[in-house]
Amino acid sequence: MPGFGVAEQAGVGLDGRARPSEDVVIVLPEAVILLDGATSLRPDLPSGGAYATELGAQLAARLTAAPELDLADLLAGAIRSVARHNRFTPGHSPASTVAIARWDEAKVEALVLADSPVVAFLPDGPHVVSDDRLRTVPRGDYRDRLRSGEGYGDDHVAALRSSAERVQPLRNRDGGFWVAEAVPAAAYQAVRAVWPRAEVTAVLMASDGVSCGVEDYGLFDWPGVRDLAAADGPQAVLDAVRAAELTDPDGARWPRPKPHDDQALVYLDFG
Repeated sequence: MPGFGVAEQAGVGLDGRARPSEDVVIVLPEAVILLDGATSLRPDLPSGGAYATELGAQLAARLTAAPELDLADLLAGAIRSVARHNRFTPGHSPASTVAIARWDEAKVEALVLADSPVVAFLPDGPHVVSDDRLRTVPRGDYRDRLRSGEGYGDDHVAALRSSAERVQPLRNRDGGFWVAEAVPAAAYQAVRAVWPRAEVTAVLMASDGVSCGVEDYGLFDWPGVRDLAAADGPQAVLDAVRAAELTDPDGARWPRPKPHDDQALVYLDFG
C-alpha cells in the first residue's frame, strides 16, 4: 500500500454553530473512499452525513468483497442498497458526492461523482479528475447577497432554500448534475480516469471544503497542495484554507453557503 495521510475537520452548520463533519473517509488496503454529505435543508430527511456514512459502508463492503468489479457497478449497487433500506426515492433523499481511488500492481483508477476531485501526479504534471456540472447549474442569488455584504443569517438561509428549490429539479438529470442519492444510474455518469501505476507518484482526494482553496480562493495550485501535504501533512492544507476563510467572515470576497465547510483531504504517496 502507498504511504498516506488523512486530515479531516468539521465546519459549521447553516446556523453558524459547530456540529459533526458530514465528510467521510474510508481507507482500505487497495482503495480509498471519500464522500461529502450534502447539507440538508429538509428536516424530514436524514442528514447528508448520515447518508454518506451508510453509503460509504456499503461501498467499502463491496470493494472488499469484489475488488475486481467495475467501480461504477459497485457504486450503483451501494446507492441502490441504501435507497431500498431507507425507502428513499428520487428527489426525496439525502445526497453525497463520491470520490474513489483504487489501485493494483498495474494501474491506478479514479471515479468522481459531483464536486470532490481526485488529482493524480504523473511525470507530465497533475491530472485532475473533477465533475464540474454542479458549478454550471443556476443557484439563485445567495452569492449576490453575500458579495453585496449582507452576510450570513436568517435571510441567507432563506436565499439558500430558494436556491435549493431551483436546483432540485436538475439533480440526476441530463443537462443538470449527477450525485449519489436514490438513482443508481447516477454512478454511470461519474467522471473516470485510469493511469499506469508505474507512472503515478502521488494522488490527492479532497472534499470541496479543501478544493475551494485551489478552485475558488487561489491560495495554491494542486502541486502546491501536494508539496504542503508531503512536507507538513494534510492538516496544514486544511489550516491554510480555514485561515483564509477567517479573513472573509461574511463571505463577501468568496461567497459560499457557510463560513466554513467540512474539510477532508487524502494524500497518497506512490513514490
